[in-house]
Amino acid sequence: MRIHAKLAWSYNILLIIGVITISSYAILSIRSFLLKEGVTQFQNDAYSIQLAVSNFSGDDTFFEKVKAEAAFSGYELAVYNEDGFLMAIFPDTLIYEASALLDTETRTQIRNSAHIPLLVSDKNSEKLVAYVNLPGTENPARYIRISQFKKKYYAAIASIRHIIYMGMAFSIGAVLIFSFIFARYMAYPILQLNEAALDIAAGNLDREINVNRKDEFGTLATSLNKMASKLKSDNIKLKTLNEKQNQFFADITHEVRNPLHAISGALEMMDLQNLNPDKKKQYMIVAQRQILRVVRLFEDIKSLQRYDFDESFISKKVFNLARVIEENFGVNEPFAQQKNINLGMEQTGSSIVYADPDKIEQVLDNLITNAIKYTNKGYIRVACVEEEDGVVVSVTDSGIGISDEHLNRLFDRFYRTDKARSRDKGGTGLGLAVVKSILSAHNTTIDVTSVQGKGTTFSFKLDKPESA
Repeated sequence: MRIHAKLAWSYNILLIIGVITISSYAILSIRSFLLKEGVTQFQNDAYSIQLAVSNFSGDDTFFEKVKAEAAFSGYELAVYNEDGFLMAIFPDTLIYEASALLDTETRTQIRNSAHIPLLVSDKNSEKLVAYVNLPGTENPARYIRISQFKKKYYAAIASIRHIIYMGMAFSIGAVLIFSFIFARYMAYPILQLNEAALDIAAGNLDREINVNRKDEFGTLATSLNKMASKLKSDNIKLKTLNEKQNQFFADITHEVRNPLHAISGALEMMDLQNLNPDKKKQYMIVAQRQILRVVRLFEDIKSLQRYDFDESFISKKVFNLARVIEENFGVNEPFAQQKNINLGMEQTGSSIVYADPDKIEQVLDNLITNAIKYTNKGYIRVACVEEEDGVVVSVTDSGIGISDEHLNRLFDRFYRTDKARSRDKGGTGLGLAVVKSILSAHNTTIDVTSVQGKGTTFSFKLDKPESA
């Protein structure tokens, strides 16, 4: 059974029970009220009959007068004498109910009630029955039994019951119609939400739920839409991450395979008989360089892995950044001189920073060696500019520059602007990714600006010591 049918029948059953209960209670209340009023009227009429019969004379017309009184009042009458014997009944059918003799106890109770009618019927009997006393009359009658069917007093309830039943039928009909409409109104958004949830579970994350309601259903629809949007966003991110991961492993395989092939080829050549000593030395140098290239590759991967999973990736301390730059110049000066590149440093203000000196040295080494690789002649300038909230470090070269299409992916792992040239220069494709990871661990970013044919500038900011 569908949910709107369950809701409808639940409302129907509850409301029908309520309508029937209220109607039954109303009928019983009216019946009780009418009976109570009927008893009062019966007592008043019994008293009137008592007065009327008390004034009848004892001649031959007495019984005719009692009969006429019974017909006129509409009550059943039974007349008893002083000794309690039945003298007359009106109508004749009363013979099956009226006692032929009133016992002494009953006569005593009637006399003790004085002028008040003595009711002797109970609530389960079909009739109201009362006895009245006739003391000091001129006729032979001393006691009168007066009775009447209770249904006479319920005559008015028949039309009232009819009205109530009609109202009850109308109410139940209205309840049925309203409950089905209301149940459909309540169930429709549930069916919409269920259908949408199944679509989302099936992967249709573009599904949007349009429930124009300002109640809990509307709130739930909004939540489901947000969930679908978040799942879609996460799905795109996971897809991108999976693509990058696949590319990452493919690049690692490619990066390792090339130097291994070079090493294998160099070893095969060195194993040749009668190989010239100079050639043998040359092949050994090639093998050593390729081994160093593999070592650098795995060192870079290790650095990236530590950044991803090691919370203690960096260890900050106060140090002089200018001194680190000078030390790096000392290492890279011979390579720069080979290409007629001038290495220079510019400093404005203090160069004292609060960072991890080893990791920042690695950052500067990557940036400077990259600048040397892609600068055929000219200069490389490393600048330190003190600002209020830190020290800005920039590495500028007059090299070949980077086109705009590559800038957004420049820091991706294994991404190269020119893969063939990069491998020739011995790069691992991870240097700038390592740089970005180290600076991210320092809660800072690296910016790059470049013009093809004119050069490139990398810049980042480091914190100053709190006491500075």
